[in-house]
Parts: sequence; structure tokens; C-alpha cells
Amino acid sequence: MNAPPVEKRTGLAIALALGVAAVSSAAILISFARAQGVPALSIAALRMAIAALVVAPVALLRCRAEIRDLPVRDVGLGVASGIFLAMHFGFWTSSLDSTSVMSSVVFVSTNPLFVVAASTLLFREKLRPATLVGIGVAVAGGAVIGFADVGQGGGASTRGDIMALLGAVSASGYLLVGRRLRTRMSLPLYVGISYVTAASALLCIAGLTGVRLTGYPARGYMWILFLAVGPQLLGHTSYNYALKYVSATFVAVTLLGEPIGATLLAIPLLAQVPSAFRIVGGMFVLAGIFLSARAEAGSKRERAPEK
Repeated sequence: MNAPPVEKRTGLAIALALGVAAVSSAAILISFARAQGVPALSIAALRMAIAALVVAPVALLRCRAEIRDLPVRDVGLGVASGIFLAMHFGFWTSSLDSTSVMSSVVFVSTNPLFVVAASTLLFREKLRPATLVGIGVAVAGGAVIGFADVGQGGGASTRGDIMALLGAVSASGYLLVGRRLRTRMSLPLYVGISYVTAASALLCIAGLTGVRLTGYPARGYMWILFLAVGPQLLGHTSYNYALKYVSATFVAVTLLGEPIGATLLAIPLLAQVPSAFRIVGGMFVLAGIFLSARAEAGSKRERAPEK
């Protein structure tokens, strides 16, 4: 993994900050769309379809030479990334029908555990001890937040939590494949392949299961549009930009800021005031992100002389 050039570091920090801020609004926007009667699968499919319509023309216009020389293997990996992304949104968006916003975003943010496992077992990436400590602290904080309201909804809540965990597993595959491709593929082409694949998969599933995409209130479509522009095009694309310069593990840990952002937004918008347990858990999550960020920066400094 190459350290980013000095001139890229400010842009990288801004991209990750924007990514966290944008993605943090996703659960709120999904809840608003669900309140208008739009099914979870329709929200996921329409979100990705809008994003795909934006990025596909950009990729085709800006990446013609790259497309001509694209190896078949990379096409396959790009498609796999899109399948993982479709699974992530399918599972996670559906989880919000059965469990609280807090539990859902916390459980879906456990993906660092799966990223670390895959990175070390499959790709043999070496992680600094401080990175592992940061992940442990962040995940512990996430557990405090999540278990504060686990079981409040009975069996339905448990099903929602499991679906959010499946969304975390899928997101881990998406980040890991993206990390491999972004080191050799431009951002417009990568998100073009990934987003178009995810949209196609979700639209096919909606068609096969009889879930309709039309006939809902205009306000429901407005929230989906905001979801596509903010969390998807700004948020996810920012993370895909960062994957060229930092590990999938670090990006996954950064995503643990989402429960904090979602909590802050849920207070005024959904009247969900966090308990003391959730506040403590949030402090642990932020501490874990800080520790991991410091470890990642130290790792880049150590590798710099080798370039």
C-alpha cells in the first residue's frame, strides 16, 4: 500500500470527513422514505439506479482508453464489488423495517471485524497493533450502543439486527474488492462499474419479487433522490476515492463514525434522544477511530522511505 502524496493528504482528509457526514444521513433519509410507504427494496434499487445514471456517462466519456485496455479480471472484480454493494444495501435498508436506527447503523458498522479477518487471512495484510487496538475500542463502543436497545422489539428487532450484520459482511467485501481495484483503476471507472452493477442487481431482484418502483408519493421519491446524491454519490464515492491511498481496514473504521452522525441527526429529526449508554459508546467509537487513524499515519511514515 503506497502512502498518498503530500498534496493528496488534505484532499483525503476532506473526502473522508465528507463521506462520514454524508453517509450518516442515510438511515434518516431511508426512514423518511419508508414513512411515505416506499418499500426497503425499492429505496435501495432506486437509490442505486439514480447514482448509476450519474456515474455511468462520466465513466464512458472520461475513461475510453482505460476501458479499451481493461483486463477481464478487473471487469469481474468490479462486478463483484457491485454485487457486494447491492447485497449491503438490500440487507441494511431492510433491517430498518425491524430494528431501530441506532441498532441498525451500529451493527452495520461492525464491518471492520470482517475486513480485518479477510485482510489478514486472505490477503495477508499486516496490521499494526495500534490499529487492532483502535478497532477493538471502536467495536466495543459500537456494542455498547447497539446492546442498549437490543431486544426492545422482540424477535423482529433480532431479525433486523441480523440483517444489519449481513449488511456489514457485504460492505466488507465491497471495501476489500474496492481496495484491490482502486490501486490500478480510476475512480470514475470503478464507481461506474460498481454502481451500475449494484443498480442492475437490485432492479432485477425488485422485478423478480414483484416489488414495484412507481406509484409512491412524490415526497418519498424526494427522500430517495437526496439519498442518492448525498450518502451515495458524495459519501460512498468519497470512500472509494480514499481506498486508493489507505487500507480497507482504515476506511471501515472511519465508517464507524456513522452511528455518531446518525445519533446526532436523529435527535432533532426523529426525536430519538440517546441514553447515557449510547453516549459512552459513542465516545469509545470516536476514540477507536482516532487510534486507528494515528496508527495508519504512522504506518505510512514508516513506509515512505521505501518508495
